[in-house]
Amino acid sequence: MTINSRLVAFLLASTVCLVTVAFLSVLDTAEPKELVLVGCLSFASVFLLSYVAFEFLIFREIKNLTEAIDKINRKGFKGQVSERLASSPSTNPLRLVRNEIEAYAGRKQKEIDELKKLEIFRREFIADVSHELKTPLFAAQGFVLTLLDGAVDDEAVRYKFLKKAAKSLDGLSMLIQDLLTLGQIESGDITMHFEDLDLTALARDIFDQLEAKAKKRGSEMVLLAPPGQPLWVHADYTRLGQVLTNLLGNAIKYGKEEGRVTLELLPQPGRVTVRVSDDGPGIAKEHLKRIFERFYRVEKSRSRQQGGSGLGLAIVKHILEKHQAPISVSSELGQGTTFTFDLPLVDGH
Repeated sequence: MTINSRLVAFLLASTVCLVTVAFLSVLDTAEPKELVLVGCLSFASVFLLSYVAFEFLIFREIKNLTEAIDKINRKGFKGQVSERLASSPSTNPLRLVRNEIEAYAGRKQKEIDELKKLEIFRREFIADVSHELKTPLFAAQGFVLTLLDGAVDDEAVRYKFLKKAAKSLDGLSMLIQDLLTLGQIESGDITMHFEDLDLTALARDIFDQLEAKAKKRGSEMVLLAPPGQPLWVHADYTRLGQVLTNLLGNAIKYGKEEGRVTLELLPQPGRVTVRVSDDGPGIAKEHLKRIFERFYRVEKSRSRQQGGSGLGLAIVKHILEKHQAPISVSSELGQGTTFTFDLPLVDGH
């Protein structure tokens, strides 16, 4: 037999009715008609009140609670407490229990979804790292084995192959160093050493460092900054230099040969806008959202031929996040690429 609100209300009303009639029948003044009337009234009133109370306050909430638990058991629960319930908290203990269960299940579902994303990311990361490590390692191994097979006796071949092996190992070393740097930044093992520095002076230092690289590509490097006006910002000198080196180096590497690479320092009220631009082939829209991901390359074969670990922009993004300076990118095919971020200016200089 299924227990429901009608059955419980009927049993409760019948009990109250019998007790009431039995109590009144003991009195000598009670007439039979009065006993029947009182019994009917007590039964009807108790039945209605009990039915409404059990149906809307208990059984309905138990049903909702059961449905919520059933959804959780079927792993189909995606929701949390509704906005209506959240904005109108109930004093019904069963409803509160249901809300807590739904909220708990919602939090756990989010945790499960995050864990699934992390697992996918972990697999992709391991696959990417394995591939990136394998490429220079196998190349160096091939050159060395060729030398061991007899090519070492030819001085010209020996020098050529050793040079190529050294280049592959340099790439491997750079990849490992970038992996360590990125991991340390993300884990917080590398702390930023903030100081007041002249951004214009830092930019000139980076230009001096990249001059030979730009000359090799025939690129013109242009610094647009207010003449004779230092731009003081509060930043980590080494890490901000790493950001500019990476962005300008990429602009030289992937821009147009004999092209133009521009670094603009644009003072704004309370801040300075840093903009690195090239006049290269540009980046398609479908790639723009992903270029800050680890190992993501727009043109994989071309990128590997020109070197690089595929981690540079990921490191740039994390360093600038530590500076509270999110970076953005804009590009159109055939129109070049521009990276932009803002740094707060320091008063008192």
